[in-house]
Amino acid sequence: MDGSTNILTIASPSETNLTSTVLDPSLRILLLTAANTGTGTSTSAMALAAQLAQMSNGRVLLVDASQSPRNLSQQLSLHKERGFTDLLFNSLAPPLLQDCVVQTSSLPFDVLPHGRLGRNAEHLSPERLRPLFRQLAAQYRFVVIDADAVYSASDTLVLSTQVDGVVLVVRGEDTRWEVAQATRQRLSQAGAKVVGSVFNRRKYYMPKWLYNNL
Repeated sequence: MDGSTNILTIASPSETNLTSTVLDPSLRILLLTAANTGTGTSTSAMALAAQLAQMSNGRVLLVDASQSPRNLSQQLSLHKERGFTDLLFNSLAPPLLQDCVVQTSSLPFDVLPHGRLGRNAEHLSPERLRPLFRQLAAQYRFVVIDADAVYSASDTLVLSTQVDGVVLVVRGEDTRWEVAQATRQRLSQAGAKVVGSVFNRRKYYMPKWLYNNL
């Protein structure tokens, strides 16, 4: 399946240098989340997927697992495509993975949209997620999952326990330190492995080039 986008721009690696968190070869599937909405998780997920695609010889997949009305699928105009929810919940006529993945010439990684199928009363479970994640890990060197904020969706904690590592996105001068610490603790208590963090939308009180050379 082919698609195109010029809606989003990918942040530069100097802004979101997370590659050091994935030097461990066991970290194949990474989930990005935050304490609350509006923190820039989707932008950070795009940046991380781009970095991994540049540094890796293998293929990289970005998965939209967010139910937000402004999720990646909406921003990339992929909201009408089959995707993540169809693979998990369509038991009558389950699609094949290759029929859901979108490849675009403007992005160095593949995208698995959120999907057409609404979850309704159904929730994610480890039993639903494990077979899909095994399939993704078999076909991709890295899988980056853009998830909802921890305090806005209960499914995020379920997702976090089924991935190899979680990256917590913190918005500069907006996310309180206590909230970030509580979010990290909640993830750890659920059984998630927090491997790094992103300090997003940081304000610079001296020239930016000077920060980059400190």
